[in-house]
Amino acid sequence: MEVVALIEKLAAEKGCAPSQLALAWLLAQGEHIVPIPGTKRLDRVKENQGALHVSLSAAELAEIERISPKGIAAGGRFPGHS
Repeated sequence: MEVVALIEKLAAEKGCAPSQLALAWLLAQGEHIVPIPGTKRLDRVKENQGALHVSLSAAELAEIERISPKGIAAGGRFPGHS
């Protein structure tokens, strides 16, 4: 999927994991948004915490919005179901 490849590229440019980029983007949406990532492994918890150290510029936030505009993932969960 092209969206995933572009997010992975942006994350690599930032020197972070795509999951950290996603969490950093969520954190940049405002105090009314509280990400609650789920994981079973301690190494993933530590990786998620790394998102707190990823800062995104206004240009980077705009690029993420361009890559993955609101509503891009709208629709049914399974093909053929609404």
